[in-house]
Amino acid sequence: MRIEAKTLDEAYLEAAKRLNCSVKDINAKIIQHPTKGIFGFFSKPAIIEVDEHIQRDIDDVIPEIKEGIKKLFEKSCFDVDSFEVSKFDEETLFIKIDGKDAALLIGKEGYRYNALNHMLYHWINQKYGFKVRLEIAEFLKNQEEMLRTFLAPFIEKIKQRGYGKTKPFDGILAFLALEILREEFPQKYVALREKNGEKYVVIGDRHGDNSGNSDA
Repeated sequence: MRIEAKTLDEAYLEAAKRLNCSVKDINAKIIQHPTKGIFGFFSKPAIIEVDEHIQRDIDDVIPEIKEGIKKLFEKSCFDVDSFEVSKFDEETLFIKIDGKDAALLIGKEGYRYNALNHMLYHWINQKYGFKVRLEIAEFLKNQEEMLRTFLAPFIEKIKQRGYGKTKPFDGILAFLALEILREEFPQKYVALREKNGEKYVVIGDRHGDNSGNSDA
């Protein structure tokens, strides 16, 4: 967003007004400093380029996000009445939803869970800049436990060989696998890759990915 004003102070105040935030929260690049010109001629306004994404404190946005989720489900056909929003880490919000229709909200093989997770992530990340960790009933916890068991042989191979690549994972499983493997191999290069619509995790050396074959 580009803003012009007579002075830089006025430009920053106008940006704060448009974004409904404090001046100190504005991230702006000065495009042009104002000049008075000569005898009223050749004067130039102050011009700033403002980043419209305002990073707010994670604790401050929790009540707002919780209220937004509650309103979302007031208009849905799912009977869910338990909503928890809390800080998972400095970059991530933990959201837990539960109720009579929790299983229906998850859907067969988690397809509704994946759709809702994508929608919430898009909303929260675009508006607030935070990541999302969504739990519906105990779905995420159970998926993580299952995945840790599944990845155990793969982890042992990586410890012996030093590199490798998992088989493709669907939906949230890909991101859980990434989280588990980064936790297990903090000194290695661990990244999520996508090919032909399939997501998988590769592990290699920090200064060069030498993973090649699918192991998990």
